Amino acid sequence: MLPHSYAVDSLSRSQDLASAILASTTPSQISATCASIDFFLQSHSPDQSRHFFSITFPILICKLFGFDDASSLPPPPPSQKPPSNGWVELASQSSLPDLSSKIFSLLSPNGTLMNSISAVDRRSLVKYVFPVERLPEWVRFMLSNEKYFRVISDLCPFFKGKVKEDAVQGSLCQIQLNVFEYYLFWFAYYPVCKGNSENLDSNSVKRSRKFRLENWTRSIRGFSGSSKREMEQKFEGNLYIQLLYGYLRAFVPIFDLDAHQPYRSSILNYSLKCDGSVIVRAEFLVNVFVHYWLVDNDFSPLPVNVCKSFGVSFPFRSMLGEIPPTSGLGEVVKLFVKYLNLSSVMSTDGFDNIECNESPRWRVSGGFDSGGSRDLVSLSPSVCSVGSWNSWIQRPLYRFILRTFLFSPVGTSMKNTSQVFSVWVSYMEPWTISLDDFAELDVVISGSSKDVRNQETESQNSGYSPVWQAFVLSNFLYYSSLVMHFIGFAHRFLHSDPEVIAQMVLKVISLLTSSKELVDLIKNVDVVFHSKQAVSSKSALNSLYRIVPSIREQLKDWEDGLCESDADGSFLHENWNKDLKLFSDGEDGGQRLLQLFILRAEAELQGGDIAHAHSLQIIDSLKEKVSYLFGGSTVKPIPISPELRQPQHTRDELFKPRRVGDQTSSNVTYKGDWMKRPISDDEVAWLAKLLIWLSSWLNESLGLNRPEDNDVGSKWFYVNIPGDAVNLNGSGEIVKTLVCLIGSWLLMMGTTTTRLMRKHGLRINLRVLASKKVVMVLLIFVVFSVLKKACGLFH
Repeated sequence: MLPHSYAVDSLSRSQDLASAILASTTPSQISATCASIDFFLQSHSPDQSRHFFSITFPILICKLFGFDDASSLPPPPPSQKPPSNGWVELASQSSLPDLSSKIFSLLSPNGTLMNSISAVDRRSLVKYVFPVERLPEWVRFMLSNEKYFRVISDLCPFFKGKVKEDAVQGSLCQIQLNVFEYYLFWFAYYPVCKGNSENLDSNSVKRSRKFRLENWTRSIRGFSGSSKREMEQKFEGNLYIQLLYGYLRAFVPIFDLDAHQPYRSSILNYSLKCDGSVIVRAEFLVNVFVHYWLVDNDFSPLPVNVCKSFGVSFPFRSMLGEIPPTSGLGEVVKLFVKYLNLSSVMSTDGFDNIECNESPRWRVSGGFDSGGSRDLVSLSPSVCSVGSWNSWIQRPLYRFILRTFLFSPVGTSMKNTSQVFSVWVSYMEPWTISLDDFAELDVVISGSSKDVRNQETESQNSGYSPVWQAFVLSNFLYYSSLVMHFIGFAHRFLHSDPEVIAQMVLKVISLLTSSKELVDLIKNVDVVFHSKQAVSSKSALNSLYRIVPSIREQLKDWEDGLCESDADGSFLHENWNKDLKLFSDGEDGGQRLLQLFILRAEAELQGGDIAHAHSLQIIDSLKEKVSYLFGGSTVKPIPISPELRQPQHTRDELFKPRRVGDQTSSNVTYKGDWMKRPISDDEVAWLAKLLIWLSSWLNESLGLNRPEDNDVGSKWFYVNIPGDAVNLNGSGEIVKTLVCLIGSWLLMMGTTTTRLMRKHGLRINLRVLASKKVVMVLLIFVVFSVLKKACGLFH
């Protein structure tokens, strides 16, 4: 036991440090406080540091990330953003490199604080209760149900041993974490909280002025003249990015730990085969980032087969709804995914290869314990050679990107979508990733020589080669199905900025056609996927048949519940995701949709105020790439019937989005009419969906979805009235006759109105009643009527 004097000294100094942290607001005060914390931890043993981690450390987390109170259970109201004067945010925004260096030195993976955390955790001196309200949304739903929180440890092994029942309130559960885990949870939650607050601010700005899309094109790789140096300078000034990279390099190995790692601390100085705690910590780190950033509010957070094996099903879709992922995570997700993909680069680039049998848990799909034999997909042996960490992020990243494309409402800022698009493009090009991409971060963080780094890690692979076949096959949906979803997204947002959207489509098609070997591989897999013949005359196709079952299972699992609904304004059918249609010849196939996109984009660009030569060059390049992808010489025009061919149409009349056309428009396979456009911010979502369903039912019942038959109404029917006189005796018969007369007149008026609506291509659309303005007027009227009656009763 510690002497009483030492315990009192440690307690008093910890309280003094807590007061100093709360009072530190200027750069000089923050720097001095960081030095005091470092000196305290160096001069005290782990037992003496217990008071620091019990009292001071939660307050330090509050000031680092700008939270009001890390120990408070209720989160701040959605309308209130967390304070922006956190130390990390202040260091990133200010032009004071010394402040950023001081904070990074305090939080670095090989610093005094992290070493003290490791020492305290080894003795299990301190435990924290993490607020349930700050967990990922799907985890919160599970913990709120007694039936589900008992199996969360089995479904997610990184929660094993951390879910405990509340000692005070036995019906509730809590998450108990050690110091490292507690800090890492807050570290991962910070960009999520920041993204939610920035999204609220952007929505308020959008209501006052129109958002210009010219400013966010620089964030898309290859869209502007911005160089790699500009991106690296952006990372240099972002302290959070520097810390994230430092933790990844220190705790998540991408090759043999005996190789050179600039951030390897003393706890990592043993071989991977000797101590499994290194892999346990790495798996925990990856899982926390995946579930906070990629999964979070996904209504299908876990693989379908895993849920079935445990006999659980979650009603997450009705609770979470069709909402996009948290915005503002593009930069951190891109760095996270890019770093994990280095494991694939090392296995194909001549570096230290990681054998699958060296650590079986590295090849578990989705990060689930391999001991339970619940792997998602049993890939072929050739696919198993893909880098170890790739299988952990395949499904979460796919759904993260797809939910962004499907659920991003029209009218919102495109900055977040452009960042997610950049993540997708970067993930599909692992052959362009090398350690050189992180050289600038190495210089900023560790001060190592960039020139030496480049000489040691210079990579010769700059394009696709056959050694990447296993990666493409295991991630085939990224190159096929996700491309189709993106084409639908491009059609929906084309009217926002035709040039930028055309550049995005051109970037994807250029990636697919960057190599003849890659085009042939994608086409061959598509042929095998749709072929019913078990044996082909081509030996190259025979070797691909074994991966078809895994692709079908991935397609069913990765797109679970994700398909275009009636209100998303998509060109694609509801059940189209049951098959791959990139190379389909049908109307909803990739070639037809790309041809239609080119026609629409060309008309939009030519019909603008100024038709720039660069814009027309984009269309020409897109035509060339599409022709090469589908094996045609030119892009064939879509056949249009003579009835639809009208001379001298303006651009707005031809390509105006989400509008019901004339009487022949029902023959066109196009679901992007006004009634089925995505839910906008000025509508009540649930009421809009209800009115859309009611409008569709009325249109179908009255036959308004089909054109009026020209023969109908050409013949008149007459009723012969008998010549015998009819005497109406009594008022009852007179009333009955009048009711029949009025009913017949109403029926005739309804029939005539229906015919006129069919003739002119009109349909019932009750969606206008879902406008928030209309609902507000009706609500005010009802409240006024109730108050008027209430006042009348009192008088």
